[in-house]
Amino acid sequence: MNDPRLAGPSERPASGHPPLCVAVMDTDSGFLQVLSKRMDRLGWEHRILGNAVPVDALVSMRLSAVVIDLALFGPRGWEELEKLTVALPGLAIVVCTGQSTVAQRVRGLRGGADDWVTKPCHPEELIARVEAVVRRRRRAEPRTGEGPKVAGEIEIRADRFQAFVADRSVELTRREFELIELLARAEGRVLEREEIYQRVWGYAMARGDRSVDVFVRKLRQKLEKASPSWRYIHTHFGVGYRFAAEPADAVPAAAAEGLAAASVAPELSDETFAAAEHAPAYS
Repeated sequence: MNDPRLAGPSERPASGHPPLCVAVMDTDSGFLQVLSKRMDRLGWEHRILGNAVPVDALVSMRLSAVVIDLALFGPRGWEELEKLTVALPGLAIVVCTGQSTVAQRVRGLRGGADDWVTKPCHPEELIARVEAVVRRRRRAEPRTGEGPKVAGEIEIRADRFQAFVADRSVELTRREFELIELLARAEGRVLEREEIYQRVWGYAMARGDRSVDVFVRKLRQKLEKASPSWRYIHTHFGVGYRFAAEPADAVPAAAAEGLAAASVAPELSDETFAAAEHAPAYS
């Protein structure tokens, strides 16, 4: 594993940030041994968790990132991943697991994982991916001096990575929060899908990718359930999305019909993921 072409710790520039604190949930002893040595050389604090640790236990560890093998949870893998993204919206999550289908990888990324690495992989690549995810999250970190954004019945709290209606959490995942905050801070400007993807996901959107549409739909559903008298995210077909609080009865019927049609449009996440629910990779 000692490849001289790979950068050692002495070649890494100082970031100005405290060392990362990373939890690794895996049972591959050989891989974990090499990974632990490399994290030690980087000065990272790390915990190797050889079993499925409850989300509540992870909250108390004050982690920067978690590397997780979904196979550790068996058939509860998707459920545990979702719990993790809701309970720790500020946590960088990298899935490092065995062979999987395209539908499973896409489902994991759309469900809140920041990156997905397939085993076997080099520990140095995994470390680089963790660094990249944490770096993107730090760049996207909201400015602490900004107060809450209030629109209609929704209060968007950057300091808590969450939105509230009458002090009740809307229970957004980290990526859903990043999406609503980005749209809300645009102050009514229409944001193109490509711009949204670049700023929320951190890289260029591939042709045909529907991730933005899927997340907008899920976000809409949560907002309308929490605040049914208002509509917040408006579609500009062929362009992108705009955030503005408008009473539900003021939304034109044609627009409402268009939104309904968009919400049932065929897409990978709904049709393919139904089969992925029963795929054997994590059972």
